[in-house]
Amino acid sequence: MRKIPLCLIALFIICLCNSNQAQQKGLGLGIILGEPTGINAKFWTATETAIDMSLGYSFTSSNSIIDFYGDYVFHHPGMLKAKENFVVYYGPGVGLRINEGKSRLGIRGVIGILWLPADSRFDLFAEFAPILDIIPETKIDFSGGIGGRFFFN
Repeated sequence: MRKIPLCLIALFIICLCNSNQAQQKGLGLGIILGEPTGINAKFWTATETAIDMSLGYSFTSSNSIIDFYGDYVFHHPGMLKAKENFVVYYGPGVGLRINEGKSRLGIRGVIGILWLPADSRFDLFAEFAPILDIIPETKIDFSGGIGGRFFFN
């Protein structure tokens, strides 16, 4: 079981070294560390919109088996003035947490910062998302994390 996180870290480091293409199109796969910790995927639908999803494990919920979320995010590349390409993104989404006892379904809103290094096939991100669970009961929760993705163009 310890080999899986090590393989993901190794894949991420290899992706950091490969820099020859932009990443604002196509499909990106990577990791997210936080709440949840797991695998992340991003599919660009246009130059400023994307579908962002993660499948992972929650270390803060007892008996959590799997966490999933999916967001439709909007990107605003000109909001942060910097030499590097930092992009603010936000959008609505849904979250599902499957537990041994009872599962939860909720709506969420995400806000984050994305770093798109020039002439590369990877990105790095940090995000925060408040969640309003609606099934089986109304409850407010939070998630967030940091991560990175490699893009297959």
